[in-house]
Amino acid sequence: MNKGKMKQRLSYAFGALGHDVYYYSISTFFIAFVTAQMFAGSPHEDAMIALVTGLVVIIRLIEIIFDPIIGSIIDNTQTRWGKFKPWLVVGGIMSSLMIMLMFSDFFGLAKSDNRTLFAIVFTISFIILDAFYSFKDIAFWSMIPALSEKNSERETLGTFARFGSAIGAQGATILAIPITIAFTKGGHMQGARGFFAFGVIAALVQGISALVTAWGTKEQQSAIRQQGTKTNTLDVFKALMKNDQLMWLSLSYILFAIAYVATTATLILNFTFVIGNASLYSITGIVGFIGSIILVPMFPMLAKKFGRRKVLTGAIISMLIGYALFVLGSSVPMTVAGLIFLTTPYQLVFLSVLMTITDSVEYGQWKNGVRNEAVTLAMRPLLDKIAGAFSNGIYGFVAIAAGMTGSKYIAGRTYGVATFKLYAFIVPAILMIISLAIYLFKVKLTEKRHQEIVAELEERFK
Repeated sequence: MNKGKMKQRLSYAFGALGHDVYYYSISTFFIAFVTAQMFAGSPHEDAMIALVTGLVVIIRLIEIIFDPIIGSIIDNTQTRWGKFKPWLVVGGIMSSLMIMLMFSDFFGLAKSDNRTLFAIVFTISFIILDAFYSFKDIAFWSMIPALSEKNSERETLGTFARFGSAIGAQGATILAIPITIAFTKGGHMQGARGFFAFGVIAALVQGISALVTAWGTKEQQSAIRQQGTKTNTLDVFKALMKNDQLMWLSLSYILFAIAYVATTATLILNFTFVIGNASLYSITGIVGFIGSIILVPMFPMLAKKFGRRKVLTGAIISMLIGYALFVLGSSVPMTVAGLIFLTTPYQLVFLSVLMTITDSVEYGQWKNGVRNEAVTLAMRPLLDKIAGAFSNGIYGFVAIAAGMTGSKYIAGRTYGVATFKLYAFIVPAILMIISLAIYLFKVKLTEKRHQEIVAELEERFK
């Protein structure tokens, strides 16, 4: 095994680990902090929870239009370190600093009577966080086609990265509640001090991992990559809209992603208020971690034997079974079974989509004559950002609608379990069915077709 290639794979995997620790922290656990502790004791608690969750959704949805532009900025970057590393480092450090602020009470402002000032300060802070995270997110995932043009190596890099992601996301899921309890005064329940400690740890892991990835990876130069040209803002959106395979895949994936995060973001409510034991939430991370370490390394083999289309289809069918189990029962055994069927195959869906989006770089170049690596790969984090925005809003909405605010279960209190299951399980299952139908009928960019396109491009640029 080439040592340089292994160094690149491992450093990229570690970068993915930190990246997903951060993503989990801001997309899921941050809203848990908002609903449980940020405004605890305030006479306007529910109103402030609704305000913050609403602001997060609005900010992230408005900023979505800028992601392709960010991709264009990265594509047009030329430095001695390549076009990805500068944004990876700067974006990683700045977003790490900002997440620590998010897991605080903004120096007491969150619980003050000056709600207008808090809204202004929070909005500015979250915009800064989201902007720098977008640069880092897009730069990180856009590196794959620059690191290799071969399908096999791309799948290997993607597999290493997703393995790192699984450790990061599931590790954070497992450790989130123990960390918040351990760092809370008294060590018996979650408190604001514990949430802040978790935010600091997430910031450190992401910042360090971004530096490791920048150190350990190297862009490859080739005749095909050298055909990339500078693009203006209008060209960016034209290139995306003309790439029909990217557009259909994006529509399919956004429906899937919204469904999945709507469920995973609210699972902590399931353990806290339906089962009545928040400490069992760590089971979610344990199940996801075990499933990931088994299935992620198998992806290249499964994709080679069955093709990505069949791998993705089988994964979504499994997830639908998981939803059925969640709806039918609320016991711990039924919940664990639902988690196995729902969370375990997620990595296979993600990798199938990521590899197809990566291949659409050459498809767009073949069809439109322009190569846009970061612009094209920006679509995947853009779609996850949309899903994350909706997950923030859904969490806040469900928590309030089902009466599941606060950080602990209160015996004898009535909670809206039926309302919770409708929005956390039934609606997401319907979205996944629609997502699969779009993918099967409209996405035709298979591995074989991509190989044909690469061969044609190589012949064209001889």
